[in-house]
Amino acid sequence: MSAKPYAHPINIKPADIDFMGHVNNARYLGWVQDAVLAHWQKFAPADAVAERAWVALKHEITYRKPAFLEDDIIARTVLESTRGARAFYHTVIERGEEVLAEVKSSWCCIDAKSLRPARIGEEIASYFFPRHDGKGPGSED
Repeated sequence: MSAKPYAHPINIKPADIDFMGHVNNARYLGWVQDAVLAHWQKFAPADAVAERAWVALKHEITYRKPAFLEDDIIARTVLESTRGARAFYHTVIERGEEVLAEVKSSWCCIDAKSLRPARIGEEIASYFFPRHDGKGPGSED
């Protein structure tokens, strides 16, 4: 299945810079969270956005190159799959053509009121995985 990717611009702040003069590695996790949540808010239906929230379960980060204060950075994220209440994302943090980091992450969708896991059904997943026949909520009609 081919999912809709999302490009999330990142604004590096002076507080992101560590004692070595580049972005602290811990900030990358915040960027991934920002990108994944923005992706959800952009593509999910409004009622799903209002009724559900996300909890990170796991992040696997491969750091390739450092980022610096003046860099133009983009986090490109895509939902690879869903299973029950879990969502599996792949995010690539880039500076132009350079890959700075790659992140595989898994998230748990929860009901915003009960804080219990909430299954991601086909009715929601279809917004992220467009049908090849051009029909349905995830398609570019």
